[in-house]
Amino acid sequence: MEKLREQYEKEVIPALMKKFEYKSVMQVPKLDKIVINIGLGDVKENPKSLENAMNDLMLITGQKPVVTKAKKSIAAFKLREGVNVGCKVTLRADKMYDFAYKLFNVALPRVRDFRGVSGNSFDGRGNYSMGIKEQLIFPEIEYDKIDKLRGMDIIFVTTAETDEEAKELLTLLGMPFNN
Repeated sequence: MEKLREQYEKEVIPALMKKFEYKSVMQVPKLDKIVINIGLGDVKENPKSLENAMNDLMLITGQKPVVTKAKKSIAAFKLREGVNVGCKVTLRADKMYDFAYKLFNVALPRVRDFRGVSGNSFDGRGNYSMGIKEQLIFPEIEYDKIDKLRGMDIIFVTTAETDEEAKELLTLLGMPFNN
């Protein structure tokens, strides 16, 4: 799985330097971190769902997730401040590249009727976010052992200053954009 880091160093850096005419290698944008978040709306009715979501996330990423808590109370959602509402994992370095490789080459092609991910989900500062509807697309998750289909948000944080640079970086790393 070291392929993606090697590909970045051998192919992506020279291609980005040529396209955007950087004067230094240090100007070339790179992947900083990947954050995977699972938000749970049913923690109150089903307390075990948080534990199951954390186990799924640990299987997928190989890293222990952190529990996320509500920042403020919202009466309409029957939500109190400090209540557990989900879990997240922040991947950096080798685990980040391993996860990105697995996502691009194994998980996304397993999505039914997959035609690529949207190229419009950049935030204006070079970060890209995408959502996945179910955790079953990852090979580590066994269909028989899940209690519920859960989606997740995946955020790619880059050092790129514009969306164009970030899109080119992710495209060269293997992100299957549809446009």
